[in-house]
Amino acid sequence: MNFIVSSASLLKQLSLINGVLNSSNTLPILDNFLFEIKGSQLKVSASDLETTMSSRLSVESKQDGLIAIPAKMLIEILKNLSDHPIKFSVDEGNFQIEISSDYGKYKLSGHSGEEFPKVPEIEQSSSLKITSEVLSRAINKSLFAAGSDELRPVMSGVFCELNSDNITFVATDAHKLVKYQRLDAKSENSTSFILPSKPLNLLKNCLSSNSETKIEYNQNNAFFTIGELHLVCRLVEGKYPNYEAVIPKENPNKLTIDRGLLLNSVKRVSIFANKTTHQVNLKLAGSSLNISAEDLDFANKADEKLTCSYAGEDMEIGFNSRFLIEMLNNIDTEEVIIEMSDPSRAGIILPSDSEATDENILMLVMPVMVN
Repeated sequence: MNFIVSSASLLKQLSLINGVLNSSNTLPILDNFLFEIKGSQLKVSASDLETTMSSRLSVESKQDGLIAIPAKMLIEILKNLSDHPIKFSVDEGNFQIEISSDYGKYKLSGHSGEEFPKVPEIEQSSSLKITSEVLSRAINKSLFAAGSDELRPVMSGVFCELNSDNITFVATDAHKLVKYQRLDAKSENSTSFILPSKPLNLLKNCLSSNSETKIEYNQNNAFFTIGELHLVCRLVEGKYPNYEAVIPKENPNKLTIDRGLLLNSVKRVSIFANKTTHQVNLKLAGSSLNISAEDLDFANKADEKLTCSYAGEDMEIGFNSRFLIEMLNNIDTEEVIIEMSDPSRAGIILPSDSEATDENILMLVMPVMVN
């Protein structure tokens, strides 16, 4: 099995799928890329059993073949080669690989491609098409709120609800929640499933603004196709919590404030907050907002006053500053609205007068009890 390929083209495709590989694998074969040649097409794949990613590129080849090549070593050599055609010569008897470049020859040991895990087939699936820009935005706006608790796997992914009116993406870790809705993306079939975080992080890096993504799904897996790139992931099993039940409907206290002003103030004040709770307190009275933090263990304290527009009763509420900063960073409008009912109930953060008419975004943050 011999083939010639551009070193830069190969490195680009391998870099896209390299994120699938884990640093420690139970199966040694998963430390390899699978190279599969059919005609003049090379398909390269990487897998961690839960997620498999593959890409295609053109090569010069006279015969078909299959070989698993050590991923780390191959990436390292390609990174240190300038862009020129390189030749792979594979001995299919002992899986020895020789790479020839303008600089010299490099030999390494591969493995039988037959040992590589098989990719699930697309059976009894439904599909929809969505622009990559919309999908990228949905992932960026929701994924940061997903949990990382292995004991609650359903909350470690993003919940997708598809119907004929819109597509909704929800992520929560029980302390914060994001509900992101697209009104310009629709599905013929009404369904819902939970996508794991890792493949969404990988997808995020592959989505270009001018492409289209095809999503196919069945009961167990989701399949994403973006041009020559293909990703298959196993869906998270389990029932997603009833997120609508935790979003408070009656929130009479409404704060409207410049997003940048609030964000920078919280960043400054949070430096002085307790390193365990990261608590900042918001004290609202009339048109003034007082933001404060205190760490009694080290006698650190900070206090800032901002002008705002506030309608409601005077109140003081505490939030985890890290959650506030994350959420404010993920809203695009100049002003934000924070709706509250009382200091013990969740606050809702909304964009103010968004120009985007085809999306709705709601962020919820649980309070920290004010001492």
